[in-house]
Amino acid sequence: MPRPKDIDPTPGQSSDPQEGPMLPLEEDAHLPTPQEAHYDEDTIRSLDPLQHMRQRPSMYIGAPGNGDHNDDGLYVLFKEVLDNSIDEFLMGYGRRVTVTLAPDRTITVRDFGRGIPLGKLRDCVSRINTGGKYDEEDEKGRPVAFSASIGMNGVGLKAVNFLSHTFVATSYRNGQMARVTSQEGKLVQEEKGETSEPNGTCISFLPSEQIFGAFHFEQKFLERRLQHYAWLNIGLTLELNGKRFFSRRGLLDLLESKMESDALYEPIHYRSRTLEFAFCHTNSANENYYSFVNTQFTNDGGTHLTAFREGVVKGINELAPKDKTYDPEDVRAGLFGAVSIRLKNPKFEAQTKHKLCNYEIRSEVVNEVKTALVQFLYKHPEVKGAIFEKLAKNESIRKEIQNIRKGAKELAAKSSLKIQKLRDCKFHLNETDSRRKPEEKALCQNSMLFLTEGDSAAGSVVQNRDAQYQAVFALKGKVFNCCNATREVLYRHEELYCVMRALGTEDSMENLRYAKVVIATDADPDGYHIRNLLITFFLRFFPQLLSAEHLFILETPLFRVRSKSHPPVYCYSEEERERAVKAMGKEAEITRFKGLGEISPKEFGQFIRGNDIRLQLVSLENARKLDGFVNFLMGANPPSRKEYILGRLQ
Repeated sequence: MPRPKDIDPTPGQSSDPQEGPMLPLEEDAHLPTPQEAHYDEDTIRSLDPLQHMRQRPSMYIGAPGNGDHNDDGLYVLFKEVLDNSIDEFLMGYGRRVTVTLAPDRTITVRDFGRGIPLGKLRDCVSRINTGGKYDEEDEKGRPVAFSASIGMNGVGLKAVNFLSHTFVATSYRNGQMARVTSQEGKLVQEEKGETSEPNGTCISFLPSEQIFGAFHFEQKFLERRLQHYAWLNIGLTLELNGKRFFSRRGLLDLLESKMESDALYEPIHYRSRTLEFAFCHTNSANENYYSFVNTQFTNDGGTHLTAFREGVVKGINELAPKDKTYDPEDVRAGLFGAVSIRLKNPKFEAQTKHKLCNYEIRSEVVNEVKTALVQFLYKHPEVKGAIFEKLAKNESIRKEIQNIRKGAKELAAKSSLKIQKLRDCKFHLNETDSRRKPEEKALCQNSMLFLTEGDSAAGSVVQNRDAQYQAVFALKGKVFNCCNATREVLYRHEELYCVMRALGTEDSMENLRYAKVVIATDADPDGYHIRNLLITFFLRFFPQLLSAEHLFILETPLFRVRSKSHPPVYCYSEEERERAVKAMGKEAEITRFKGLGEISPKEFGQFIRGNDIRLQLVSLENARKLDGFVNFLMGANPPSRKEYILGRLQ
């Protein structure tokens, strides 16, 4: 079988001669003809930052969303405000941050740091590219206010201000205060005076319905971010409407919450001024990591994670028996770890900050991890013994898998035709090298693979996708149940083998070819079953796909409501359907969509392209509890499941 990037002989185009040209999108029917289009000096406009940000919010916060999903732009606004408070704590100021979500959806973040300099408050919240995090020293040679911060671009608070209906920023410093109030990004009031409030900054914002429509905040998403920040900042207290988040053990607490099974030994934990890591081995064969830079979650890892993994391998091999060097694959199989690093000038692969690119730190991190690990294992021989016992089992399993892989070569040759089920795209996540143009890197970062249920659903997606960054893999139907399967099934089951090769994850998650793996199945019992089978497959063999937030479910409309006098309204729930019917009256006509193939290709395009696509993140919150739940739902216990289901129906 060819390598994944060679699967499609003509990247960006269909390899199926019967696929035909893409159908035009519904809105294309109203595009002007070349003769009608008007283009001269009068058509050229220059927008000020406020106009540009409100007209193109996606450039700054991603898809605005309505609050249903964790990656909606609404939560980016919250993050931008909270990050400034975290930066204060990183510099040693303010050990407490309070967050309030009011009934009217206003969010207020109050920290007790130094407070924004009063004379620059207005500039810091309204003047683009203004901030205190650009230089290491000021004009007088004094150290700057921030040496290791999350936001470095001078955009964050301005985005919150410009995209909010109401925005109030207040700074308290040494008995003095300054306050700036804006509406829809425009200044309406500026105040200064004396105060008895302790030092710090208070930001309140209500997002604009002109940008976000009818939005809401899911408290669980806000709590999740606060919990992560508590784990990464030992000693920092965060509160949300009175609920407290605090950690005394840092990454050890994160490991305990996220680990999929029990540790084989007491987790190893190391913490210095700039580096913290924790890890242990489990009985699993998968390796899984959480990595952070200045408390920013880097779900695609980067230099710090690569260096951490290398340091662990070198440290363990330094203590290996004489004439024995363990294969890195054996060392890392079953490894569950977390690493956090603090840098003065972090460099990320893209604005999303999902992958660190500071290559100069690699050797330093490798040596620090290696040295710390060797010292720990010298002091804890019982942990050392448990690790080498695990490595011996991993080595035996790897050799068995190698024999199975040899047999899989024949399967690869046979599956060269079957892999045509994949309609590949042009740009991929693992191809964001320095030679790429910025617009090409953006396409790589947004690349996605749709896993569809059969050829019918695949046909609609293929005809309407953007072949630059959207790929499609048509499954035969219900995939193999991997709940209690060993890794051998990946090489003996043809369809799962092809999915793994298409993803590029056979050897390492670092080779993942798509930023988003999207399960696109029908909204009926069979579709939901296939969805569960696929999630079980990824949980069993590629849990890092979930922990790194790469797995999604495509949401498509369940109903279409239309009438002779109203354009069609697409509804994703029965509540939305009832509202549409009420608005249209007696002449409303309702269509129920059960499968993706039932939606005409002309209609379907709007649901998978641009900012209108609705993707539900499949997240991994408590893997240990989830593992038992999946075993109950998908394991070999039909009587128990039947009793549970019948009991729920009564």
